[in-house]
Amino acid sequence: MNKVQSDFLNDIKENKVAVTVFLINGVKLQGIITQQDEESLLLRRDGHTQLVYKHAVSTIMPSVAVDIAEE
Repeated sequence: MNKVQSDFLNDIKENKVAVTVFLINGVKLQGIITQQDEESLLLRRDGHTQLVYKHAVSTIMPSVAVDIAEE
């Protein structure tokens, strides 16, 4: 996993930022990323958890601005 992806996902996970995940087939998922590794994400919403494989993800859009710029 590259540094930008890792920093981005860690920031939204640690801050429990709600996200919209768009899959390559056009499906839109929403929730909070609770865990992630090199191949997958766990997305939680309304008490349910979904396992999402990263190869199926097109875009992850956080509900608030995320600043991962190096200082």
